[in-house]
Amino acid sequence: MESQWMYLLNFLVYLGVTLPLMAFGIFVFAFTTPYKEYELIKNGAETNDPQKMAAAKAAAHDLGGKMIGLAIVLASAIFHSVNLWDLVIWGVVGTVFQVIVFYLFELLTPFKVVSEIPKGNVSVGIFASRLSIAAGLLMAALISY
Repeated sequence: MESQWMYLLNFLVYLGVTLPLMAFGIFVFAFTTPYKEYELIKNGAETNDPQKMAAAKAAAHDLGGKMIGLAIVLASAIFHSVNLWDLVIWGVVGTVFQVIVFYLFELLTPFKVVSEIPKGNVSVGIFASRLSIAAGLLMAALISY
């Protein structure tokens, strides 16, 4: 029974480190994109304007994909980390590389993601979302190597 308490304590400690890492990642994502995801999402819910509604969907897909990609990286970091500092390092690395992937995507595409999402191009938001998830899966595998 005593060992169960140690597992619970370990769970709580890692959760206490992981949730702020996730919040940090979301903050970095929102800070590094020139459009304001939360504002676009909020404005899309408070209007009947089809463009604002589409922009909200595009931003939600984009931000949601980044969050899932980062969660995948953090899950791998939790599983493979040897201690809490290892988890923190890989969490920060994962966040930085998710931002780099976004801007590489911006650089390599024939359109500008940063202008298409606020215009309501949902397809670009979905594509950016899937790219973030794919990058998260790849980074998670790299952590385990």
